[in-house]
Amino acid sequence: MTPGALTALGWSAAALIGLAFSGLGYTVVRAFGSGAGAYTDSMSEEASRRFEDLFLFIPAKRISDIGRAAAAAVFLLCFVPLFDHTNPVSTVAGTVLGLTFGVLALMAPSKLLDILRDRRRRKFNEQLVEALGSMSNALRAGFSINQAFESVVQNGEKPISQEFGVMLQQMRVGMNFYDALQSLDKRVGSDDLTLVVTSIDIARRTGGNLTEIFDKISLTIRERMRIERRVQTLTAQGRLQGIIVACMPALLGTAMTFIKPDLMIPFFKSVNGMAAIGLTALLIAIGWFFISRIIRIDV
Repeated sequence: MTPGALTALGWSAAALIGLAFSGLGYTVVRAFGSGAGAYTDSMSEEASRRFEDLFLFIPAKRISDIGRAAAAAVFLLCFVPLFDHTNPVSTVAGTVLGLTFGVLALMAPSKLLDILRDRRRRKFNEQLVEALGSMSNALRAGFSINQAFESVVQNGEKPISQEFGVMLQQMRVGMNFYDALQSLDKRVGSDDLTLVVTSIDIARRTGGNLTEIFDKISLTIRERMRIERRVQTLTAQGRLQGIIVACMPALLGTAMTFIKPDLMIPFFKSVNGMAAIGLTALLIAIGWFFISRIIRIDV
């Protein structure tokens, strides 16, 4: 075989290998994209249902679009400053950093939902104390337990009036009283409400005095809230220290980047700089973990 034929054969083999790897890469990327899209849609639908529990009616497609747009923006924000075709280490670091923070941005709607749900739960617990007193007075006046709930819906504030209103609506369409209470307890996710629901169920089965039970539960919840506020006051300094310690390196690095970009940008693109940033992030995470464990006191 002539040298020209061998050269042509070699180029043909290389082309076939490249084509095979290109097809494999395309298949993997397409499968990954399809799986990621399905996961994102599923997560968006779940987030949409949980937003509806908070009486925030946002379509699942809108949540998915917001998450993808945020992920793309964060990826470009992390990747573009570190991209350098002459420095593969910086490019790889930018890609990894962009993918990491992009995934976190994609999960941001779910995290935002957890924050809103927690705030709504705390507000519900604060209103539950007054609602129990109102229901106790209504029962003393001769109202039924359903009428006591209706008085809270009519005279109460959001979110407790909304949640009790949904429970009464479920009862009007055929759900029994106990199942409606269980649905309310599951939807709100409050330990205080669980105590109330359990007490109502026991009183209905054994014939207990609901007015006294509501008064005692109200007193218990009020005392627990007083202790929680006291704990929050005593641990405020520790929480502030943790926030300052976690944010100070990032703020100083950002300030130095704007003040001395010719000094900081090469540092970010170097191997030693990447290692230093990674070690700093690890130490901050460890410090924040221990601080959060120290100041976390369950009441």
